[in-house]
Amino acid sequence: MLELLTYLHDSELVARFQRRCGLFLVEATNHSRGSTGAHTGTPEARAQVGRRWNHQDKNSNYTSKENGHAVAGCSRPQYEVRNWLLHVLFLISAGLGHEIFYITCLPCIHWSLDPFLCRRLVNMWAVVMYVGQVMKDILKLPRPLSPPVVKLETRVDAEYGLPSTHAMAATAISFTLLLSAPSRIQFQFEVGLLIAVTLSSLVCLSRLYTGMHSVLDVLCGALISFVLTFITYPHWETFDRFQLTSPVSPVVALLLPLFLSYTYPELDHYSTTRGDTTTILGVGAGCSIGYWTNQQLGQTFEPQGELPVPLPALTAGSLARGSARSLLGAVALVGTRQVVKTLSLWVLYLWYRVPRSDDSARRRREIEVPSKFATYTAVGLVNSILVNRVFLLLGLL
Repeated sequence: MLELLTYLHDSELVARFQRRCGLFLVEATNHSRGSTGAHTGTPEARAQVGRRWNHQDKNSNYTSKENGHAVAGCSRPQYEVRNWLLHVLFLISAGLGHEIFYITCLPCIHWSLDPFLCRRLVNMWAVVMYVGQVMKDILKLPRPLSPPVVKLETRVDAEYGLPSTHAMAATAISFTLLLSAPSRIQFQFEVGLLIAVTLSSLVCLSRLYTGMHSVLDVLCGALISFVLTFITYPHWETFDRFQLTSPVSPVVALLLPLFLSYTYPELDHYSTTRGDTTTILGVGAGCSIGYWTNQQLGQTFEPQGELPVPLPALTAGSLARGSARSLLGAVALVGTRQVVKTLSLWVLYLWYRVPRSDDSARRRREIEVPSKFATYTAVGLVNSILVNRVFLLLGLL
């Protein structure tokens, strides 16, 4: 069993998958072609390159590309893309686990489909991401090594690897939607299952292609997400009633995520995990308070009539209104994020008497946690309370 786990966590296994998909280290490619560059010269030259790569791997790897090659600097490993179709497909798939996806596509489900479904997705997303992020920083298993792996992302490279939270989030979102939608919307379950499996599989494979996770990281992430979904599924209806009707719901929704953010495990080095976790918990808190508020006001914006309702017809008018909602909603959320982030950092820097020029202060717990929590709680509130009311005033609903 230990041998199997070691094999699944091996960096070379990830590198082989990348090469199968057409992603190669230029040095390895040149070596196979008999190149006589420094990397194929004397042992001292090869050792120097190896030391240089190892140093870069502890920080960040690639920043820009030109004609399929990394060109950020001579001290960074270069790579070659031989299959651009897979390259673009996996980069797009990896993007489904980044903030730009969460701040656009998830709210669109609220604005254009059913707030009930968005509520379920946000709840499960917050749970699995918190569990996954905490597990990373408790287990402290490293990400794949570069070389032999090509790493296409840099922001999260300082984080630990197991489990893959991309895999967890993709699995949870896909199958939560699949399990929740039949009671709300008429669709063919087999088609929904195929879409859920395809999307979650693409995101999982993209973490191998980008070199950010081992096979073990991805498998564990998907398995943990399935287990959490299986455990929580029987209690979804009960939690819905509590979230929407209990007078203590907004208090719990605010204080519990804030407590979890402040008690996040300490690390011996800075990484983005605490900030990202606080972001997710803040969104969950804001949305939860917003959904409770809508319920009290009697304006939930949910589909009317007998459930499940048919899927909306795709007409030119509906597409135009949907596009307008998406554009205006995204502008509202991004604008809220920018304004509240700026104000919260200004207040916290003033409170703690930190110079405005000290960007590193944002990494301190007493600044990072309240700033991100306030920012994304505001984003969640705007998404769940304000945006649909603006659409109603503009005649876009």
